[in-house]
Amino acid sequence: MTDTQTHDAAKAKAEATFRRKQEQARDGAIAMSEYISDQASLRAKTERLRAMRLAKEARDAAAPKDAPKAEKKKATRRA
Repeated sequence: MTDTQTHDAAKAKAEATFRRKQEQARDGAIAMSEYISDQASLRAKTERLRAMRLAKEARDAAAPKDAPKAEKKKATRRA
């Protein structure tokens, strides 16, 4: 190989490496934004469910307690 061919091969390799690193950085940024979005939606869902649970607990605490239900006797079967 001549010096020019070696230089061109090294340059092509460096450019390919640079392009791959740029693509990886772009993919990483996209993945991070998706991750952040998923986490935000999960937090919103959790907050909504917590509010619903607390509201139900408040309703249950405010409601008068019913008398305990009498247990039903199991019917015995005679053969």
